[in-house]
Parts: sequence; structure tokens; C-alpha cells
Amino acid sequence: MAPQTSQVLLDAATVSPDVFALRPDYRALLIIVDNIPQGPSDAASEALLQAAEACARTKLAEQPVTEIPHIAAWREAYKAFGSKPTKFRNSVEALTRRAESGLPRVNRLTDIYNAISVKHSIPIGGEDLDKYSGPAKLIRATGTEAFEVSAGGKIIVEHPDSGEVVWCDDQGVTCRRWNWRQGPRTALDENTTRVLFILDALAPLTDEALGVAADELAEALQALSTDVKIVRRVIGPA
Repeated sequence: MAPQTSQVLLDAATVSPDVFALRPDYRALLIIVDNIPQGPSDAASEALLQAAEACARTKLAEQPVTEIPHIAAWREAYKAFGSKPTKFRNSVEALTRRAESGLPRVNRLTDIYNAISVKHSIPIGGEDLDKYSGPAKLIRATGTEAFEVSAGGKIIVEHPDSGEVVWCDDQGVTCRRWNWRQGPRTALDENTTRVLFILDALAPLTDEALGVAADELAEALQALSTDVKIVRRVIGPA
């Protein structure tokens, strides 16, 4: 699909006013990347992961993971919509907890954005945009929305809690609890060439720090191929 189509989808993405009412400090930085070449973990992605692990170990030597400022902010956000942060860990907390013993090595693309997430303590999600139905939307769920999960080799449909903050498209929920669990329907795989990255920010993370993380992600992705095309947008409170 043409880059112009990516820009249209980016422009059509929305965050519900109900989400900003819950957290007026929230910002979503969306990045759509076209023409991503697939590949296994390599020396460059390994270097990023090792740097992220070292960064995480330094932070964890200074305070518990739950007191890292941006992770602490996400724990409070989860409490605000009724999800226990001790039971449901936001994505960057879950990754940071693994960093001391070693982050997972998945593939080049996943390694890159996991490394940026841990280094900057920012939840980052990666979605296969070609599997989307319409633009991305962040809403507070009614509880009737469909969320597909894989269980026992089969796809079953679950539903978010009423009031839960979820990312979705026109077909259903793509990620539950803001940045807790992605559904298999839009997950990245070996055929993915077009990705929507979602960087979630709360205070005390500044717009400048959010932009630095996005720049590092974009730089790492553009190094994969001269054919990579990137468009980005920040959605914040009006």
C-alpha cells in the first residue's frame, strides 16, 4: 500500500475523550513504517538489546522496578481503570523485570522495539497494519467488544472489562489494558512489512523524551533498508 494510505490511516487514528478524562497527561506517539524487511536477530539488534539491558540494570540498582517514574505512572493508570498492577503488568514493566536475567531474542524487528522500550521505560506496541480493519482507536471499553485470543490451538473470543482502556480497530480489540496484552489477530509475524508502532506516554515523561525514543526507533528501522518509509503523529489532549 502506498505511503499516502499510511498517512490517511495515521490521521484517522483517535483517542477517546474518556481516556484523556482518566489521564489528562496521556500522549500517544504513533509511527507507521512501510517496507520493513524481515530478518532474524543480528549484531545490530543484539547491540541494542545489550545496551537496553545495561540501562535497565543501572535503573534497578537505584530503585525497585515499581518506582521507576514512568513505570510507576503506568501502575497508577492501571489502578484508575480498575486493573490491579500486581496482576496485570504494563508491557515495559514486564520487559524491564526480565532485563536483569536477559531480554528475549525474538527477531530483528521485535528486538529493536523491545530494546527501545526498555532503554527509555516507555511501553511500545507493534501491530501488523495490513491485518487492521480501519484506523487505530483508543477507547474505554463497554465490555461488549471482541478480543481474540489463542488457547489450545484455537481462537476464542473474550471481552474486556467495562471501563477498561483498550486499543481497537473496526473489527475489535487489538490490545487490552492500554498496553498489557496484544491479540494474535494483528500480531507481527514473518510476513509483516507494514507496522503501526504505538508509544504510550504519561507524566513525568516529557514530550522531548518521548520524541527522543521515537527518533531512536525510527533510526534503527531506517537502517534496515533504504526502502523503509516512516510517518508519525502525536495525539494528545486538545
